Amino acid sequence: MTWTAPETEFAGGSTAADERTMLAGYLAWHRSVLLQKCAGLTGEQLAQRTVPPSTLSLLGLIRHMAKVERIWFRERFAGEPVERLHPGTDVDFDELDPSRAREEYERLVEEVRLADKILADASLEDTFTHNGEVFSVRFLHLHMLQEYARHNGHADLLRERTDGATGA
Repeated sequence: MTWTAPETEFAGGSTAADERTMLAGYLAWHRSVLLQKCAGLTGEQLAQRTVPPSTLSLLGLIRHMAKVERIWFRERFAGEPVERLHPGTDVDFDELDPSRAREEYERLVEEVRLADKILADASLEDTFTHNGEVFSVRFLHLHMLQEYARHNGHADLLRERTDGATGA
């Protein structure tokens, strides 16, 4: 039986809340947008590179965002000694295996869950140091928002070229 990415609900984000609630809500929304762009597609469809000569694919974006979630939240902020996902330049996008799409999708969902768990008790003012530079949890939210926003734009184009689906 061929696996297809599940339907997902869009996470909500408040338009009138405290800063922490808004940042977390919009990060959750952007995460859900990427998953929604993948909903209903098979591993083969997720791995399609539909905008040549780019090597971008929805599966590559899933792999990339799982790696980014792990690096920023677990490795850098929490200091967990975790193995780096897809080490090397562009490996996230270049070494695709459609038969592992479900595993890659579930890895992203798990990395998001772990990131949210790590952030549950963190203040926006909490900091960590990486390469001699101090970063805050507020920065983490903003960085991840821009990372997802940029890649969700890519996902829009990839999905439309895959099967014509458009929308949030």
